[in-house]
Order: sequence, then structure tokens, then C-alpha cells
Amino acid sequence: MPQPLSYIEKGFSMSYNDLKDCKIITAFITPFHEDGTINFDALPALIEHLLAHHTDGILLAGTTAESPTLTHDEELELFAAVQKIVNGRVPLIAGVGTNETRDSIEFVKEVDAFGGFAAGLAIVPYYNKPSQEGMYQHFKAIADASNLPIIIYNIPGRVVVEMTPETMLRLAEHPNIIGVKECTTLANMAYLIEHKPEEFLVYTGEDGDAFHAMNLGADGVISVASHTNGDEMHEMFQAIEHNDIKKAAAIQRQFIPKVNALFSYPSPAPVKAVLNYMGFEAGPTRLPLVPAPAEDAKRIIKVVVDGDYHATKEIITGVLRPDY
Repeated sequence: MPQPLSYIEKGFSMSYNDLKDCKIITAFITPFHEDGTINFDALPALIEHLLAHHTDGILLAGTTAESPTLTHDEELELFAAVQKIVNGRVPLIAGVGTNETRDSIEFVKEVDAFGGFAAGLAIVPYYNKPSQEGMYQHFKAIADASNLPIIIYNIPGRVVVEMTPETMLRLAEHPNIIGVKECTTLANMAYLIEHKPEEFLVYTGEDGDAFHAMNLGADGVISVASHTNGDEMHEMFQAIEHNDIKKAAAIQRQFIPKVNALFSYPSPAPVKAVLNYMGFEAGPTRLPLVPAPAEDAKRIIKVVVDGDYHATKEIITGVLRPDY
């Protein structure tokens, strides 16, 4: 088993209080070699880039990390490598959930024992289509089984079923469930923010909704775009914090085409294309995901890096989303 950095020995602590100050949490990619193995040598440059551009926290082994293609052993090896690079500078969140409750419980216990994480992110079960009560019992069982605080990932576009705000608020009463990555509607988010317990974190998982979510009172964003456009996001959030909505809205108008480009093909293929262009070794995706076609990748780069909003109408408006 990989050896984690001991945060206790190093004098660091990861807690809710650290996490609640995070406005931009990057849902980190997993860099791969061309043969599909994890490129651990690429991690330091990627992570230092994130930290230099306003990433406040890092999520490992989430959807953007291609977690369905990672084994638990690979995830633990990735956790250990990133912990040593980050060295307590920002909180880390571990992706821990699957669509099988027992497996999720065993892995969250393993990650809890591993140490060094502020929380674990657990997705709403996919494929088996549980009822609201089934979702409630699933997350309650995970939260009961470990001391690692849990953040729920509610993304019906990927898992087919949607946890209702009412079920979410039931789970928010659990002392070990500390937040949600919400990818439904702004109406649901507003309802959650209005009715949640005080110390329950609400993050949007939609980069394009970050402006609206922050104005509604969300705690932040768990982001893909922060890999490439963290400075813009930070500037927008600063403007919102200082009640300069006109400035924030102007940034948002420039930001939306970039978000559309980053999701014009199944993520993380577009953001990996941009990072590779920027000189980082993000590498390819693992099957069943495939890279964006070369010509479209060039257009994506023009929008995201150069701000060339006329590169292609299809990319900018999000029309090229055939499989997303």
C-alpha cells in the first residue's frame, strides 16, 4: 500500500473549517502516459500551476479524473503522490463513492485510515436507479461507517437519477455529511441554500453556473475550468464579494464561451487538450473516453487560451456536444 504523508506528524490538519474557505476547488485530471499508465512525473508541474492560479482545494479521483477507469490501488497511489506535492498547502478531497454501498463503505474506511483528506466526495449511485429512500440509506450508511466527512455529488446528467432537495436536506442533518456538489438547477440550489443547516457547504459543480451560484450564496465551485482559467474565476468571485456585479457579469460573459468549449466533448478530453497545448503532460484519456478530434481540439484551444470567440460558432455555443 502506498505510504501517505502523515499530516499529524507534519503538524497539518484538514478540517471543515479549512474547506469552508475554499471558493475554487479543482476537480483534478489524472495525467496518463500514452500506454494508459498514470504519469506521476507530470503531477508536480500541474499542481504548482493550479496553486499559482487560485485553486483553493483539490478533488482527486472524481469524474474529471476519469475515476471509473481507475482501480482503488491506483487511486491510493495517486493520493499519496499528490499529498506529498501539496504538503498541506490546500485541502484535499478524495473521490470515494461508487454505485455499490458496501464497496463505497470499504473504500471510505480505507481512505479515512490513509489520512490527509478534508472530506470524501461520494456520487449518487448510478445505473441501478435507487429511490429517494435508497439514496438516503446509501449515503447514511457511508457516513455512519467512517470519520471522514462526506460531500454528496448530485449529478443526474451522469447517473440518471436526481436526489431531491428534500432528501438532500435530510442527509444534511447527518453530522458527518458536510456538503454537496450540486449539478441540478439553480432553483434547487437556491432552495438548499435557503433551508440548509448553517455548516453545510453548497458547491456548484457547473462552471457555467458559478456566477449565479455565488450570487445565490453558494460556498464555491468544484471546477474543471480552473485548470486553465483560474485567474478569471478568482477575479469574478472577488468582484462578487465586493458587490461589483457589473464587473463580475462582464467577466462571466467572456467566461461562458470558454466553459462551452471545455465541455464541447466529453470531459476531460477538452481540458486535457488545452493543458497539453500549454506544455503540461496531461496526456490522453483512457477508454472508453477518446480525445477530441484534432481540428476541434485546435478550435477549443483558440477559445480557451486565446479568447478567440470567433474560432467556431459550434464550439462557442456548445452545439458540438454530441455525446455529453
